[in-house]
Amino acid sequence: MRTLFVGYRVTDLDTSLGFYTALGYVVLGRVEPGDGARLAILKFPEESGASLELVYRPGEGPVDVGSGFDHLAIQVDELAATLDRLTDAGLGPEPIQYPGGTHGPKTSWLTDPDGYRIELVEWPPGHPDNLTEADFA
Repeated sequence: MRTLFVGYRVTDLDTSLGFYTALGYVVLGRVEPGDGARLAILKFPEESGASLELVYRPGEGPVDVGSGFDHLAIQVDELAATLDRLTDAGLGPEPIQYPGGTHGPKTSWLTDPDGYRIELVEWPPGHPDNLTEADFA
């Protein structure tokens, strides 16, 4: 088994698409299942398939991100350059942090239009492109 993608309910699909495409996602496809609902399936250009689904369901009331969801983590190659690009796009990322010390990963946070938190992660040189068991040894 493997995770296919994460789905987020959003308040305004067009506003969320503007945010996530500025972040670097591209739209893979769109679906209109009925009752005014609209879905957008996204991926980063380097990914082979979908990694994020934005779900707009007008009949379900306001989005509540405080009901258990914590954050989405996204790996970036060069955090400082990414933050410059996101700042220029008006997304307002936070300053670089070093949660594991100066030799660990670099991180930054930003928040989407509905309040979903996103952690941007740059691994230190030589680190695999993911969290592994070695990170917990």
